[in-house]
Amino acid sequence: MSTEDAAAVAPQVVEEAEAEPQAGAQAPEDAQEQQSESVTETAPQDIKEEKEEEKLSYRALVLTGYGGYDKVKLQLKQGLAGLAEGEVRVRVKACGLNFAELLGRQGLYEPLPPPPVTPGMECSGLVEAVGEGVEDRKVGDRVLVLGRCGLWQELVVVKADHTFLMPDGMSFEEAAALPINYITAYMMLFEMGNIRPNKSVLIHMAAGGVGIAATQLCNTISDVTVFGTASASKHEVIKEGGVTHPIDYRTRDYAEEIRKISPKGLDIVLDPLGGSDTQKAFNLLKPMGTLIVYGAANRLTGQRKNILALAKSWYNQFTISALNLMHSNKAVCGFHLGYLDDEFPLITRVLQTLLELYQQGKIKPRIDSTYHFEQVADAMRRMQERNNIGKVILLPEPKKEEPKAEEDKKEKAKEEKKEGEQKNDIQKEEPQAEVKAEEPKTEES
Repeated sequence: MSTEDAAAVAPQVVEEAEAEPQAGAQAPEDAQEQQSESVTETAPQDIKEEKEEEKLSYRALVLTGYGGYDKVKLQLKQGLAGLAEGEVRVRVKACGLNFAELLGRQGLYEPLPPPPVTPGMECSGLVEAVGEGVEDRKVGDRVLVLGRCGLWQELVVVKADHTFLMPDGMSFEEAAALPINYITAYMMLFEMGNIRPNKSVLIHMAAGGVGIAATQLCNTISDVTVFGTASASKHEVIKEGGVTHPIDYRTRDYAEEIRKISPKGLDIVLDPLGGSDTQKAFNLLKPMGTLIVYGAANRLTGQRKNILALAKSWYNQFTISALNLMHSNKAVCGFHLGYLDDEFPLITRVLQTLLELYQQGKIKPRIDSTYHFEQVADAMRRMQERNNIGKVILLPEPKKEEPKAEEDKKEKAKEEKKEGEQKNDIQKEEPQAEVKAEEPKTEES
């Protein structure tokens, strides 16, 4: 995505308080006229309906500053962005939560603009309106959306070519879970790692979104041996998902465990950790092996930025000379989807391939849990503490009271009513019992 593309992807947010018009600014009447000319609906819209539409409010999650979970707040925005040529408006049904947003909350993710900003790089929903020049999208289309930021809200305005039609049978949650994780995994394994049959791969954080995506993609190639690190409680799940050798990184040295199984080392290592783990990953490679670094999870150790963890990660940062690479016959690559600004045609091709693999039943996002926007802090905590197995999804729609709670209330009311009726019956029966007890005494007298 180019910088201009990224700006187009990010939804325009109109604050509740209206700003005073400045010199040279477009008059409100002109803006409304431009919007009515550029928007194409299935049914004609009169001016009154357009004005009512502009007043609609929508919920958005906003990063208000750097720090803990409380820095991401749910806000109510007023007004809708007008559609420029080639744009569509999407009613969002589900959003993906990624590790990048956790880093962004602490000010550790450079591609995210400074606060206040709405995060969110992927979502899914329904096309609600299309602008001039859009021919391959129509109102009602089910789409997944890819962008740099700005997608954690109920309504988004994006370029039409940043939307992709969802395959039949794909849920909105699956659509929101697929783009970032699977594009990252695919490009590392196939574009950089040149994965082929009979190769061996180490996948760190194998129970996470990228980990599960990479495992499934490895399983599309015959005879690939997958080593996956995860806590012991997740081993059964990742083994069922295709990991050949699960390793508990919390209780064992994963490098030693891998050497026991594969003394010669590995062909590909995917490293999202950084720090000293990158050196261990390089040492695990066979000659002609490839190390792909794509993250720095070791820098994220708490709710807020940890200066000690950052310093430790920097101190242990892996460095190597070109001469040493030549002598070791190994390759070191770096991957960061957020910096592929000028390669959107490549990203489009990869995503189309992934959607085909989904239709063929070869890949399927695993949804760990869903949280409403009101619960974003719980969602981030679950992912940051690495309790998830698969993708954590955010839902824009307001959280409703659980049906079970309603049933419990009704059941409790019934029980209270029944107890009250029983108490009344007892009170009615008590005088009769006293009369019966006194009757014999009357006869004896």
